[in-house]
Amino acid sequence: MSASPHILVVDDEPGVLRYMRTLLEVEAFRVDTASSGREALTRIEKEPVPDLVLLDLLMPELDGLETLALLRRVRPNLKVVILSCVSDPRKVVEAGRHGATDYLTKPFQKSQLDSLLKQHLSPEASAIDVSLGHDEAVDLGDDLYFLAASPQMRRIRAQVEQVAAVNVPVLLLGESGTGKEILARLIHKLSPRSRRTFLKVNCAALPADLLESELFGYEAGAFTGANKPKPGKFEICDKGTILLDEVGEMPVSMQAKLLHVLQDQQFSRLGSRSAVRVDVRILAATNIDIPQALTAKKLRQDLYYRLNTLSVQLPPLRERREEIPSMIRHFMARFAARYARTPLPLSPKLLEACLTHPWPGNLRELENFVKRFLILGDESLAIAELETQEGATPLAHPTGAMAPEKAGDLKSLVRGLKDEAEVQAIRQALELTNWNRKKAAANLNISYKALLYKIRQFGLDNK
Repeated sequence: MSASPHILVVDDEPGVLRYMRTLLEVEAFRVDTASSGREALTRIEKEPVPDLVLLDLLMPELDGLETLALLRRVRPNLKVVILSCVSDPRKVVEAGRHGATDYLTKPFQKSQLDSLLKQHLSPEASAIDVSLGHDEAVDLGDDLYFLAASPQMRRIRAQVEQVAAVNVPVLLLGESGTGKEILARLIHKLSPRSRRTFLKVNCAALPADLLESELFGYEAGAFTGANKPKPGKFEICDKGTILLDEVGEMPVSMQAKLLHVLQDQQFSRLGSRSAVRVDVRILAATNIDIPQALTAKKLRQDLYYRLNTLSVQLPPLRERREEIPSMIRHFMARFAARYARTPLPLSPKLLEACLTHPWPGNLRELENFVKRFLILGDESLAIAELETQEGATPLAHPTGAMAPEKAGDLKSLVRGLKDEAEVQAIRQALELTNWNRKKAAANLNISYKALLYKIRQFGLDNK
């Protein structure tokens, strides 16, 4: 911690200001106070700027959130911790969206305040953005957000702003879980089509015949069970945007039909000879090795060049580790609001474990980790989970020839293979039923409750 950090306390209660000044000065902090949001704003407009602001949420005239928005507008990098006697997760989320660094519920223990100050005023904290929210967070609806907290993601945001205005296909590339759907939604939100429909279709989840009817619809009598006509996703998305997720896994027989839509913006429903003309912005996402797929003829070259008019490559989380603290706090605030829980603090030890973990599952893995941490509330268990995963030797192939040296290793290997096979079977069943859990449970011949338990156990998610 620096020699004498400077803290500004903002509260409309004189008694609270006196108490906080005494509490902080005993710990050798330099302390200023302000009794209103207006006074706080006047103080931070002048030099020197405080290292941290402790801001009360409930104040007359300008409340804490309004004051926070003004403070961050004048000093974008200012660290502001919200203090409130109201333990409302929705307020935490709102504070995060306004750029709060952290949130502390009154009354609090001195140890809680000490931990918070150490976390945000230590030299390590100054090197990393650990804000609860961020100026560049974009609300995309459906509880989804785009968060740019690294140079790479800010460059991608700038690139997307240019791409969004141009009505051409965009190919989104990156590992599984890096946020390709989030990026697609951002493109849609920033485009002239933002008020129209956005739909996502998982091209790997359905066989060719079902995928065709899903995309293009069908007429009554087109096949057994087609009692009435049904429009496809392209018709529903007319004037809007469609995301073809995992387009690299689309059956080759369907790729030619998709190419026709890209070229002519028209298609025919199953069982119909008449053409349907649509105006749809097509976005496609994939994590496959494209050169290999082209060589193996699993991806048509002409379709690839049509989709790749513009492309955006999303880096994996391990290449943008500076985003991890912001992401954790963002997920923590979201899930705390969803499950009506108080957000848990992020200690330096847990932060270090998160920063060193490789996150092979990227944002999806991080999101599930935060969810488990919030629900279980055990920091030591969360750290042990990360260390165990980091120390484990991954199996590239289930039939690999790695021979264990001890009987205990053999048991672990067999258990790991069993879990891996179970995960693959469950994921396949979920994808084949378009993530209908009841149908997937029936196909797997297990109870619905057992399937839900397995989904939680293995951290499976359909995002």
